[in-house]
Amino acid sequence: MLFSSISFIYYFLPLVFLIYFAVPAKFKNLVLLISSLGFYFFGEPRYTIILLFSTVVDYTHSLIIDKKRGTPAAKYALISSIVLNLSILGFFKYSDFFIGNINALFSTNFSLLQLPLPLGISFFTFQTMSYTIDVYRNEASIQKNPLGLATYITLFPQLVAGPIVRYRTIAEEINERTHSFDLFAYGVRRFVIGLAKKVLIANQLGELYQITCSANSSSILFYWMGAIAFSLQIYFDFSGYSDMAIGLGRIFGFHFLENFNYPYVSKSISEFWRRWHISLGTWFKDYLYIPLGGNRGSNLNWFRNIFIVWFLTGFWHGANWNFIIWGLYFGIILMLEKAILNRLLQQLPKSVQHLYVLFIVVIGFVIFNNENLHTIGLTLQGMFGLLKIPILNAEAVYYLRSYAIIILIAIIGATPVMKNLIHWGIKHNKSEKLINGLEPVFLLSLLLLVTGYLVDSSFNPFLYFRF
Repeated sequence: MLFSSISFIYYFLPLVFLIYFAVPAKFKNLVLLISSLGFYFFGEPRYTIILLFSTVVDYTHSLIIDKKRGTPAAKYALISSIVLNLSILGFFKYSDFFIGNINALFSTNFSLLQLPLPLGISFFTFQTMSYTIDVYRNEASIQKNPLGLATYITLFPQLVAGPIVRYRTIAEEINERTHSFDLFAYGVRRFVIGLAKKVLIANQLGELYQITCSANSSSILFYWMGAIAFSLQIYFDFSGYSDMAIGLGRIFGFHFLENFNYPYVSKSISEFWRRWHISLGTWFKDYLYIPLGGNRGSNLNWFRNIFIVWFLTGFWHGANWNFIIWGLYFGIILMLEKAILNRLLQQLPKSVQHLYVLFIVVIGFVIFNNENLHTIGLTLQGMFGLLKIPILNAEAVYYLRSYAIIILIAIIGATPVMKNLIHWGIKHNKSEKLINGLEPVFLLSLLLLVTGYLVDSSFNPFLYFRF
């Protein structure tokens, strides 16, 4: 069940809200747990048992860690928990990848398992692992109530596509949280804006990308339009989903951390990755990069750690070589920045620094979005004029004109320009009353527009569900 679907917005959510706010506080977690399991079962009935099994694994192992704290048994329990979680993830997500590569390398003919990927398994596996690791490190208090831990792990606003919410972030709110009209209003506003980003911008850009892929004739302009459209689509798709998750969390009294912070305004790739998918980046930093040694020690060790982290970051996204290449591509660029490029970039105008980041990121998303290595090469050749195609053609110009407004809106929306203007107006007392008065009308109009689009269109993908 997509957040951006009629069934979720007008059937599932109102029913959950009605029951949740009607029951006493002691039953609210139970309502969330049942709702979340129902939400997951609706999208993945066969694999709901895996979600429950993962919850039981980390609940029991955390109890052992807490009881045997400071002894070898606690360490063995942690290792057991990590191995079980990664084994489940590895079996369902990577079995065919390894079988296929073994067949290719040794000319064997082992049958692929062709297992459907459990919805959100990459996200909830990292989430459950972070809980057990934090309990072992004594950085999170243990949750002895199985209902409390199950509510945290299965919480539907962030269950299938993040952000990856660590238990220590919302530990106190699991047991006791505040509900208010202000929190509800903020949550609704954030949800509707995220929904609009997804449906009105990301979906339109997705349609443009599909057009560039199936065009009758091609040109350099078409290749660049496709690459830029996808780069903007994935940002509005994923950040819109994160906005919806954060908004829903706030309605239920949870304060999830931000997952995106206008990454396309970055002046270096290092900065870009501090602003993009923040919850995943901090997860790898805290649970892999720093334990490996981080930037301590020699440059060789430092670069080794970056290589490992970015190899696994790419592999986390998907069981295909293009994701590994994509991860290593950014890992190498980050090494180069730390070794040489940062000093050079700081001497350049900010506009050049921004263009450098945008160029690197767009090329990166070409790698990310094409599972076939031949297609990656063909696309890059087309973008850089290495194919026998014109710079532009009539079809490309037509679609550029047709989608010019949505591209412009997307470019502006990917920067904090509008946000800063609103804050400036409120700070200088020039528009606060006007903004407060118009906001409900604006949000209702957005919701009606989104609804009309969803009723009329069948094109409503969500890119990160495949991860």
